[in-house]
Amino acid sequence: MGMLDRFKIDRHQATLLVVDVQEKLAPTFPAEQYREMLGTIDLLIKGAEELKIPVVTTEQYPKGLGPTVPELRQACASGVIEKTSFGCCAEPSFMERMRELGRSQVIVTGVEAHICVYQTVLGLLDAGYHVHLARDGVCSRRRGDYRTALQLAREAGAVVSCAETVLFQLMRDSRVPEFRAVSKLVQAR
Repeated sequence: MGMLDRFKIDRHQATLLVVDVQEKLAPTFPAEQYREMLGTIDLLIKGAEELKIPVVTTEQYPKGLGPTVPELRQACASGVIEKTSFGCCAEPSFMERMRELGRSQVIVTGVEAHICVYQTVLGLLDAGYHVHLARDGVCSRRRGDYRTALQLAREAGAVVSCAETVLFQLMRDSRVPEFRAVSKLVQAR
């Protein structure tokens, strides 16, 4: 494997992961950061749909924290994985789903960056996945915790990127059939 391989992302190897964007957590986040995150996740979900990339969604103890927020619920309806562990990888049904997909790269989004997202990043890296953390697709209640999470994820081996970088890397060329549709999604943002 070359030095730059972990920075590359391939549409045939990628999975989009949406971690715990749930109703009762939503009001706890800074409004501007939360809106940016929701818009980013929506963009990535729609881009994934265009590019035929699977989306996996988790919910942390939905009995207490509610379901995925309405803005994302329909797009994430293809089977939500419930969990009580903070890191997704400690939930057997999550790892079973990842094995079923048979892909080696995970684009990670969701909340909170320094808790469930960070522990998931570590679990995925430990399991041998290449992890791309969309910095504009995650948030925490406090800005310092968000920054710490990005720094730790990067130091652990995740590639910290942003949604547009991810989408254009997945397409690689403006001649792909999905280019026009994905470009419109990006421009509408």
